[in-house]
Amino acid sequence: MASTGNSRAHQGPAAEKKSPNMEFGGVLGAVVIIFGLPCVIVAMFAVCNPETCSVSDAFSARLPPLDSLFSAHALLVVVAWLAFHSFLYILPLGTVVEGQPLRDGTKLTYRISGFYTFIITILVLVGALYFDDSLIITFNPVYVYDNYLQLAIASMIVSGALSVFLYAYSFRQGAMLAGAGDTGYPVYDLFMGRELNPRIGSFDLKYFCELRPGLIAWVVINFCMAYTQYVKFGYVSNSMVLVNVFQFLYVLDALVSEKAILTTMDIIVEGFGYMLAFGDLAWVPFTYTLQARFLVDRPESLPVWAVIFLVVLNLLGFYIFRGANGQKDQFRNDPNHPSVSNLKTIPTELGRSLLIDGWWGMCRKPNYLGDLIMGFAWCATCGVSHIICYFYSIYFTTILVHRQRRDDLHGARKYGAAWEKYRKHVPYRIFPGIY
Repeated sequence: MASTGNSRAHQGPAAEKKSPNMEFGGVLGAVVIIFGLPCVIVAMFAVCNPETCSVSDAFSARLPPLDSLFSAHALLVVVAWLAFHSFLYILPLGTVVEGQPLRDGTKLTYRISGFYTFIITILVLVGALYFDDSLIITFNPVYVYDNYLQLAIASMIVSGALSVFLYAYSFRQGAMLAGAGDTGYPVYDLFMGRELNPRIGSFDLKYFCELRPGLIAWVVINFCMAYTQYVKFGYVSNSMVLVNVFQFLYVLDALVSEKAILTTMDIIVEGFGYMLAFGDLAWVPFTYTLQARFLVDRPESLPVWAVIFLVVLNLLGFYIFRGANGQKDQFRNDPNHPSVSNLKTIPTELGRSLLIDGWWGMCRKPNYLGDLIMGFAWCATCGVSHIICYFYSIYFTTILVHRQRRDDLHGARKYGAAWEKYRKHVPYRIFPGIY
């Protein structure tokens, strides 16, 4: 149920309580997720540690003393990391492009500079590591391993505080609200994100968090795990190399293709609240690095055949993922381009066409298929003895199935009869011939 734009942006949630079709189990579901996700991160750390990594140990696992979970220094590190990336974000790097039209017909501008931010970050950290105490900035990769949980909790605190700020900030005059986060139920709206594109001046908070601090931290934490393994054992296992290289390429591709995110639901539909803030700043860097953290203390090398198999599997997933996303982005930006102009489409009453050919004729979300294949390859670098190492694959399959169904509902509401025709032409959701 979409909001009417700016007319209610200054009103409190008590002004009008709607009866929308709430997602994620409504208010109760939002509460469970808000408190449940931090517990999952902490539980994963407790269950998967240097001594053991088994689901069967879940009920006997012990956390460090409560007074050691919070570290002021770790919080300072997280805040400094965000400040550093905020500084890089405002630098005049890259190009400035327009986003998709908003409800009122206007377009926001975005600076495409994520790749440059990535390169600068790597150079700064390598310099700080190489020169050590010669610079003001020092970088000790082993610190990240030793204080992994404290850094995760600090990131949770920051993302929670940001979510509260975003909710309060959305009540200012002129804020454009997101339909799903404008229900009048405070906890639910805080979770979903009440404002569509919250900005402080030209600083777009959602766009900044989406690709930069959390995604780049994922790569940095992985490197810290590999460095720590080298310090402990004097070498880096081929499984650690694989997971670092696979995930590095994934993040690099996201940053090189940064402009493509402007056509995704996260930017054009979702509000910016706890769901995205926690996901970007805490969930991604501290759950997606599980494989590298597991491998730190388990440096067994994979046989050559397994290395070859995983490389091929990851490349296959990447080929599907990049091909599908590239085709979609090209079609949305220039449907008359020779590479997409001959593809079959279904016209809609809104003037846009739905792609039913090429990658997008195989299934409705071929990019999800590629994503899942890559994710399985990442998990498989840890072998087959520890199911918890496949948390990413299990979680991501669940979330993408749910996300596809959300997209389906959104498309049905937006395109009506054309969407029904589209579903008949492309019956499979993610897995061609299966689902």
